[in-house]
Amino acid sequence: MALEHEYWKKKKLEEMDTEEWEGLCDGCARCCQYKLQDEDTNEIYYTNVICRLLDTYRCRCSDYPNRARLVPTCLGLNADLVKQLSWMPKTCAYRLVAEGKELAWWHPLVSGSRETVHQAGISVRNKVIPEYEADMENLEDYVVDWLD
Repeated sequence: MALEHEYWKKKKLEEMDTEEWEGLCDGCARCCQYKLQDEDTNEIYYTNVICRLLDTYRCRCSDYPNRARLVPTCLGLNADLVKQLSWMPKTCAYRLVAEGKELAWWHPLVSGSRETVHQAGISVRNKVIPEYEADMENLEDYVVDWLD
């Protein structure tokens, strides 16, 4: 089934069907990064450590249907959760639509290509390491500042 042209401008997140919801994902994989939160300030810090299930070239989960079972901390995003999560990247299509903002030129629904998110440097491609290569006890050593 083909997606309706610019459906994200016509529907709220809550109104989207599964295909529309999944189509809205820009494929940046920033949501799959490990994050740290400062206990005093609540500030969020992103690391370059990524979930072990992420295909770091495609920026897609290698076992999407089973991700929640395999990685219990994996969140299944929904419209309510998107509005609550302060750590969602400012470039995230779910966040942008929830805030009534336009999608960027590099978003696949706008550009017509899944590669523009990588070409624009928005995705985590070539910037991250899988969790099994990181010292997970010292995640603060992996904090990055190349987001947003």
